[in-house]
Amino acid sequence: MPGAGRSSGLTKGQVMKITVNGRAQDVAVEPDTPLLWVLRDELGLTGTKYGCGIGACGACTVIIDGEPTKSCSIAIEDVAGSITTIEALADDGKLTMVQQAWIKHQVAQCGYCQSGQIMAATALLKSNPSPTDQEINEAMSGNLCRCGTYQRVRAAIRTATKRSAEG
Repeated sequence: MPGAGRSSGLTKGQVMKITVNGRAQDVAVEPDTPLLWVLRDELGLTGTKYGCGIGACGACTVIIDGEPTKSCSIAIEDVAGSITTIEALADDGKLTMVQQAWIKHQVAQCGYCQSGQIMAATALLKSNPSPTDQEINEAMSGNLCRCGTYQRVRAAIRTATKRSAEG
């Protein structure tokens, strides 16, 4: 259930400065507020999903300075670096290679895990433009899909890798 595990009626805390999707933001929250709730509730960036609240499913994955990070399990006070969410991937509506490959391979079924999956795949390909199947499996192992589209995820990542290499 969205909101589970967070205190109801959060009082506004100190103003914290964060950079999200290339924009400096001031947010007034308690320092121990999970990044997920800052993104969704304070900044209105709802593409990052709540799945489990304990960092086990990956639905809430964002990229912080190039590293995939589970936003439900990191307090805003512990965020050091620039945060990228799913909303920032498409450039003027032009989908990234990963997003295009996701559509081509019809990866999404129910779609709930997809923003986290896409963020993890994007981080993987930025750090390793030609991953092996084992490297793909390892990088994506923290992202669960209830619909079981893991073969399609791997195929989409391979396609995105090929498209990036073609230029």
